[in-house]
Amino acid sequence: MARMSAEERRESVILAAMGEFARGGYYGTSTEAIAKRVGVSQPYLFRLFPNKQAIFLAAAARCMEDIRRVLEEAAKGLQGEDAVQEMSVAYMKLIAEQPEKLQMQLQTYVTVAAAEAAGEPAFGEMVRAAWMELWDTLHVPLGADPQETSSFLAYGMLINVLSAMGFPPGHRVWEGCYPGARPE
Repeated sequence: MARMSAEERRESVILAAMGEFARGGYYGTSTEAIAKRVGVSQPYLFRLFPNKQAIFLAAAARCMEDIRRVLEEAAKGLQGEDAVQEMSVAYMKLIAEQPEKLQMQLQTYVTVAAAEAAGEPAFGEMVRAAWMELWDTLHVPLGADPQETSSFLAYGMLINVLSAMGFPPGHRVWEGCYPGARPE
């Protein structure tokens, strides 16, 4: 078996951390669990990342970037309602097929709130920057209209909440979510 480079090992840590943090949150996940999932020692984990916060921030950034890329790809070459339709279907498909993306996203928001309350601004700074990248990605396909962009993101958060609460796609509470799009 070929040896992994430090960059490949770092990537495996980010993916493992996303799964662990999605399930247990920042405060409920140990670096030991992440190291074990990757198959490395904790000291090696800390050669790749300076601390648990850096691991969490890398996992949260990756999650947000994955979501942004899915939406960007879905909207490629589209505008207005066509973009809304394709992005909404792509997002609902993403969180249905990869529920850890939704769980990690929600854990990220919870962690930001707790960290900000505890005077740790690094969490919020990274997440706000990632949110602005998402905003910028959506803004043009949605007609560069701030209200349309806000509305799309608001519906997305509603989808997050409905999914997190276990409402299956097609349930009546989904009516009106992303008009024109129907969950599969």
